[in-house]
Amino acid sequence: MFRIFNQYRPRQVARYVKGFFRGRLYIDGVGAFEFDGGRLLPPTKKDKRALTVMTEVNNEIRAMTAAAA
Repeated sequence: MFRIFNQYRPRQVARYVKGFFRGRLYIDGVGAFEFDGGRLLPPTKKDKRALTVMTEVNNEIRAMTAAAA
């Protein structure tokens, strides 16, 4: 599954990653990501912004999982 996000909204990206569990996505202005196991994987292009986005999205997923339990 591949999705393009025109704006970066951590909660929206987290819902997509958690819902589809495995695939790829692109965030305009940030770059491409892969996800597996319901978590974003480290980006191939290791810049600070991409790593920050990965951390924020994975924290949102963690918070969503904790709230559901």
